[in-house]
Amino acid sequence: MTASVLHAESVTSFDLDGTSDTHQSNEGSAGRLFSVSQLANQLGITARAIRFYEDKGLIAPCRAGTTRVYTVRDRARLMLILRGKRLGFSLREIKEYLDLYDIDLHDVVQVRKTLAAVRKRIVKLQEQQAALERSLEELVKIEHQAEKRLMQEPPNQPEA
Repeated sequence: MTASVLHAESVTSFDLDGTSDTHQSNEGSAGRLFSVSQLANQLGITARAIRFYEDKGLIAPCRAGTTRVYTVRDRARLMLILRGKRLGFSLREIKEYLDLYDIDLHDVVQVRKTLAAVRKRIVKLQEQQAALERSLEELVKIEHQAEKRLMQEPPNQPEA
């Protein structure tokens, strides 16, 4: 499992074993700009989704006249937004996390906040997992009871 942390124009990946790998975007130089359709195609989402995240204040593209243009930083932020959504974080939680990049240049606050949020999400998912396991156990018992009942009684005969 890998988590990514955005710092300036690069993405740092942290593996669970504690190693990290920092690399520039494979899309070229840090000054590269993207159109909404290019970004949508690269990330496998719709242009409408990108505009939604913009409306929510999660990204803030520049403008070239009336056209939105997105930087490598915007692309990295979108990647983090999508990862956060996959992990079940709310947009509010994702926004708080992303806003910390602008506050703490050394990432200490951001990493602590991320750690706290991840631990909280783990606990919530473990609670949901336990509830699902209890539900499954109960349903399996009901299934076995129904099967046993069907094997004990002859099938109902239609009345004449």
